Amino acid sequence: MTIRLALDHITVMDAGPLDLVEAAFAADCAGICLFMEPMAVLPHMPHFDLFGSAAARADLKALMAGTGVSLDLAYPFTLAGRTDVSAYRPALDLAAELGAPCVNLLIYDRDERRRAENFGAFCDLADEAGLGVALEFYPVSQVQSLAEALALAALADRPGRVGVNVDLLHLMRSGGSIAELAEAPAGLIRFAQIADGPRDCSEDSLDVEASSRRCLAGEGVFDVAGFVRALPAGCPISVEIPQEGALLAGLSRTARAQRAVDSVRNALQSRML
Repeated sequence: MTIRLALDHITVMDAGPLDLVEAAFAADCAGICLFMEPMAVLPHMPHFDLFGSAAARADLKALMAGTGVSLDLAYPFTLAGRTDVSAYRPALDLAAELGAPCVNLLIYDRDERRRAENFGAFCDLADEAGLGVALEFYPVSQVQSLAEALALAALADRPGRVGVNVDLLHLMRSGGSIAELAEAPAGLIRFAQIADGPRDCSEDSLDVEASSRRCLAGEGVFDVAGFVRALPAGCPISVEIPQEGALLAGLSRTARAQRAVDSVRNALQSRML
């Protein structure tokens, strides 16, 4: 069975938008997951300006059209205690202009009531832009588990439009399980991200592991094939395997993308998916 895969930006964290599309095309990925602006927490990411440059946007859209590589998921969107949700309108409009069907959302707001209210307001704003929302749970955020993410996504009452982004690494690090994923309502699983990892990671290393040092599929202990089988049919999937060590050793973007994608395909084929 052939699984459609997208290439996540942090798999080639030193890529600009055009570089990301080219790496995805070379690795035979059908889509990308794009940071629409550089992030200070990702210091290897080069400077680029999609918001301020119409030419940069036009070049990106032309390259995606020419290669057939689509934008599957747009970053970065976060809700913290002081976030003005309405300030995200330009970023949501940009994601829609670039053809994204869905945007990723992380929540760091500690106030439960405000968290729910702002999440609802963000979903409304995304809906106005024609975008779905994938709520990503993450053990160091304020939505730390699959169960918490499903409960919050259910409040939006937009199954198939607003749901959860299930990162296999975060699922394992939060104490979740593939069996738990398989039991989740299909309409609330919006996206999935694949990586591998060792059995354990210290709490103070979770950020570094997630952003820089994930294992290729097959190098860790996670059941990658079982994870994919537990997803709803047609759920979009990306390869999210940052390899900072390989980057610092001089391995090219194309080579890093290819080996990450190949590791996932090999892990799936070995289980006759």
